[in-house]
Amino acid sequence: MHWRAALVAAALGLAVSACQEPVSAAEKTVAAPAAKRVAEEGEGLKTAVFAGGCFWGVEGVFSHVKGVKSAVSGYHGGTKRQAAYKLVSSGITDHAEAVRVTYDPKVIRYDQLLRIFFSVVADPTQINRQGPDVGAHYRSALVPQSREQAAVAAAYLRQLRAARLWSKPIVTKMERAQTFYPAESYHQDFMLKNPRHGYIVRWDAPKVKALKAMYPGVYSARFQPD
Repeated sequence: MHWRAALVAAALGLAVSACQEPVSAAEKTVAAPAAKRVAEEGEGLKTAVFAGGCFWGVEGVFSHVKGVKSAVSGYHGGTKRQAAYKLVSSGITDHAEAVRVTYDPKVIRYDQLLRIFFSVVADPTQINRQGPDVGAHYRSALVPQSREQAAVAAAYLRQLRAARLWSKPIVTKMERAQTFYPAESYHQDFMLKNPRHGYIVRWDAPKVKALKAMYPGVYSARFQPD
């Protein structure tokens, strides 16, 4: 969907997204290796932020991971004033569609979340797009929330580049943590609320299916709400 149409839909209060642009084929999954640098984050719940294209799918995948307590769709990289879907989807802000994941590191570690991200969530070789969604607001990025996460993420990116699993260079970047702004309510738990939505069926449900097939030990049939 062109951004002008998305703006009109947003103005009318419709839950319509630029994520619904016509597509021709589904994304492929890649079996990313386990991280050599294991995260050591101690006790208590932690948060991580991932940008990987349309946040519906990113949230949907992480919401089915054991140890994840919540996954919230939102915006990262820009200002509070810019944190509105009609602005972000126009491509005129510095925000990326992103998801804030709250997790228990005793159940699922940050390095394991990274493995899931690169295996079934995002294609790290695409610049300023993911699948059918085009624009810098659909960039793939890791946003470490601590020094430990930053060290683990940097090490894993080096490991993946050395592994040469993709035919093209990895362009996923690490971005400095800034304020995360939750998206509008109709974007939250979108996959759970709209399982038959065309975009969900074609692009996001296959990612959850791949998560279950590739990592059955961490897959949870129970959707973790925001």
